[in-house]
Amino acid sequence: MSVLFIHSHYNYYNETNSAMGRQDQANSVLSVRELQLTERHFQEATGLITTTHLDQIGFLRFRDAVEDLLDRGGRWIFNGHVMRPLVDGLRNYVPLPSQRRADLDQIRLHPHPIFAGIDQKALEENRGVAGFYGRGHNPMPEGALAINGIGPEQVAVDWVWARPRGGEILSHAGNEFWGCGDDPALKAELLDRAVKWVEGTLN
Repeated sequence: MSVLFIHSHYNYYNETNSAMGRQDQANSVLSVRELQLTERHFQEATGLITTTHLDQIGFLRFRDAVEDLLDRGGRWIFNGHVMRPLVDGLRNYVPLPSQRRADLDQIRLHPHPIFAGIDQKALEENRGVAGFYGRGHNPMPEGALAINGIGPEQVAVDWVWARPRGGEILSHAGNEFWGCGDDPALKAELLDRAVKWVEGTLN
């Protein structure tokens, strides 16, 4: 049993010098190209990580398999904009009505072990440009907990949801959060924590 990482885009995550590449080499995750996915991958997984590049239309064919993984108590980190009903409870992404720099300010709303001790301001910009972390939100299901807010209304760019049927989903409405900011050590730490949270060793 392992954390299933769905590799949805070109070579970056297979490179040995990338943080995810090192996680793969250390057997912390099972990296599978999206086009090679089968239901068996989900049956053997204990958790799931997807990126903003996920083909959501194609991924709908695994909707039942994902639901079953979650029902078994698995965890899923979803990065990106929800645009399809991938599982019950998820609703389509809502962009911020204004996306000026001041509208992209972030704030920690509730603690979460992945972000513990990390200044959210350190993730707001990449090379002086804001917006990579997020420019809107995936609406929270009933019972979800907001982790990080964005914009004047502090909508939840990050939230975690303990599903009534079992399992948890952590939604991040932007590019992979471990790719944000300018500190390589911080990025690697965020990814390491993400993997540990999905596998259930960080709580």
